[in-house]
Amino acid sequence: MPRKSDLLLPGQTTKKTSAKKTAPKNRAAEISAARKAAFHILLSVEREQSHSDDLLRGRAVDALSAADRNLATALVLGVLREQILLDRRIHALLARPGAKLDAEILIALRLGAFQLLRMDRIPARAAIDESVELAKQAGHRFASGMVNAVLRKLSKIPRSMDEIEAHPVWMVERWMSFYGKEATREICRHGQSQPVMMVRLASPEVGDELIAAGVTLEVGELLTAARVVVSGDVTAMAAFREGRLRMQDEGSQLVAEILSHALDQNVTSFLDACAAPGGKTMILAEGHRQARIVALESSAPRLEQLRKRLAPLGERIECRLADATAFNEEASFDLALADVPCSGTGTLGRNPEIRHRLRAEELPRQAERQRTILSAALRALRPGGRAVYSTCSLEPEENEQVVAAVLAASPFARLLPLSDCIEVLRRKDIVTENGAKCLQTCLAPEGWLRLFPGAFHTDGFFIALIERTM
Repeated sequence: MPRKSDLLLPGQTTKKTSAKKTAPKNRAAEISAARKAAFHILLSVEREQSHSDDLLRGRAVDALSAADRNLATALVLGVLREQILLDRRIHALLARPGAKLDAEILIALRLGAFQLLRMDRIPARAAIDESVELAKQAGHRFASGMVNAVLRKLSKIPRSMDEIEAHPVWMVERWMSFYGKEATREICRHGQSQPVMMVRLASPEVGDELIAAGVTLEVGELLTAARVVVSGDVTAMAAFREGRLRMQDEGSQLVAEILSHALDQNVTSFLDACAAPGGKTMILAEGHRQARIVALESSAPRLEQLRKRLAPLGERIECRLADATAFNEEASFDLALADVPCSGTGTLGRNPEIRHRLRAEELPRQAERQRTILSAALRALRPGGRAVYSTCSLEPEENEQVVAAVLAASPFARLLPLSDCIEVLRRKDIVTENGAKCLQTCLAPEGWLRLFPGAFHTDGFFIALIERTM
């Protein structure tokens, strides 16, 4: 619990005469449903290490009106993206800048500060008054005066905020050393941006349905089946409820398309080593309607969700509760997908809380698990079979270094250039002409592919194709 002196602006005092001058008027501001929802989601992310994406898809947010749902989403993701800068500005206005604030006070301040500094259309009075009331209703009546004073001071300072400074210093320094200053600035810029809503159409007719319902779409930059949703609520459409329309990042779709077309022969079996939530599994199943697919998932709740999602595809999809690191089937599959758990640093625009949780020392531990999964996937292939290794990470330890270490320990495997596979996708009209050209520029000399976040409306991805030779 912070001391009262920690909750004052420089020059303030706890004397009653001064408190009377600075205390806000005794009025109960009404708190909008969107701000209440955003406050509780941010509190859960702060205290329980919950994922904002999961909470924003929860029942509490679903029950809001469309306008409140959009505002709640903008507030949650915006605060998480700007949290480093918001905290810096907030603490600079405290009598003790290093004071530790209760989570409820800090989140009320962050919400108000973000609206004042980043949301031009929200009146300053609404941002300040409702943040003060959030602090009061959370049981911090004394601190509400400090919330009021800090936010009023913030409302009078310039709005400029730097994208790079909104990311941890250690992350930025790494990216600069790997990719250079300009690429790092673009990565950080995307990390501060709301990702586009990308959907996958099961058929061209689904697009016609959406357009007829007033949804505005743009063709994706890479894949012919992908569309950017410019306006309209696709979640209310029958096509979405029936699975004929799925929300899925275009880079994620590309991973599955590369594996689906990695062999120029009849494919009878797939292994999906880390299958949940199942979007890539569905692309594999739809592209090979007779193939058997074994989908592994180590979490029982996620496995149940995976089973429900894949149930319409029939019994040829076998969902197993299994840890991919312990998978020991030998030479059983034509193709394998090792889309491994990773740091997720390519998805900071979509999952902004990652920047506050990830530590550099976690990367080597993560890489060890990733190497084990990839090795198990390669062993599961028949000779001549192929595996795709992919992450949504920007970190070399999780990407090319994992591939290099596994190949060094696996004399029966070799890295294949992805240029040929991209050309196959172009000829089959799966990748657009311009998309194929763009992807060729993202290939490393070794043959693997890195998509920087935002370059093609996608998250950041690493993709490598490996063949088992014997």
